[in-house]
Amino acid sequence: MFAIEVENLTKEFDGFVAVDSISFSIGKGEIFGLLGPNGAGKTTTMSMLSTTLKPTSGKAYVNGFDILKNEDDVRKSIGIVFQDQSLDEELTAYENMDFHGRLYRVPKEERQKKIAELLKLVELEDKKDNLVKTYSGGMRRRLEIARGLLHEPDVLFLDEPTLGLDPQTRNHLWDYIEKLNGEKGITLILTTHYMDEADKLCNRVAIIDRGKIIASDTPEKLKDSIGGDVITIHSPQRDDLYEIIKDQTWVKHLDLHDSSLTISLQNAGQHVAEIVNLSSEKGISIDDISIHKPTLEDVFLHYTGRTIREEEANTKDRMRMMQRVRR
Repeated sequence: MFAIEVENLTKEFDGFVAVDSISFSIGKGEIFGLLGPNGAGKTTTMSMLSTTLKPTSGKAYVNGFDILKNEDDVRKSIGIVFQDQSLDEELTAYENMDFHGRLYRVPKEERQKKIAELLKLVELEDKKDNLVKTYSGGMRRRLEIARGLLHEPDVLFLDEPTLGLDPQTRNHLWDYIEKLNGEKGITLILTTHYMDEADKLCNRVAIIDRGKIIASDTPEKLKDSIGGDVITIHSPQRDDLYEIIKDQTWVKHLDLHDSSLTISLQNAGQHVAEIVNLSSEKGISIDDISIHKPTLEDVFLHYTGRTIREEEANTKDRMRMMQRVRR
């Protein structure tokens, strides 16, 4: 049984295709990640699934409810933590929670019990009477997650849940998210452009780029798909180096980007000396060479030919162009 089913979902804005016929499914109790650069279509996908944005075409079902025909049923069965803060800063944590519970018509006794339980879960019970405007960024995020769980949703949407937080606070939030999934069995779908976040939290990941899903699987299988090791070489003559390495039989995949060259291969340690010797014979200088196991960043590079940072820069240019066109 699937918590979410998506079939050829598409969203266009004035001819610009933000989400391009994507399909995927999410099992009940799963933590599923949409991973990609800013502007890839992650938040637009989340908005369509949560019924805050209507798709141009395609179908989707959340907890068995059609997002177009059963909007109210979808909204009752989900919780959502938006990318931008949506708390009332002039209310206390308890008052924010209480107001949310009233909107969902949670009975008073049940509401009070759940507020206490959830504030304890996110370690804010001692701060429940403090105004939200006195909270740190991490505290606000924890409160938003607690609020999203108050009406006991079957699915919780987390849109860039740790955006802008320091590494320590991010790690704490990851622990809360894993705890929620483990103890309550809630299905979680999160968007992120942090590779380590997707790797740490998600049972499965869909990599999305320019509105399309380009790969989807468990983080481990995605990393295994590109080879056993990755060699990264920084050289001022990277194009020349590319030419002498591309035809070597032990190379599984080769990419040029920025000022470096990445090589996917098995048993990298056996071939480093060969690379150095080939470079020396051709008079090619190497500034730096490193070996590491594949990461999701390497997976993104493998399937797109770009790093996620390069793609984010390209996305900004495309968005500026679209703004000029609209003007």
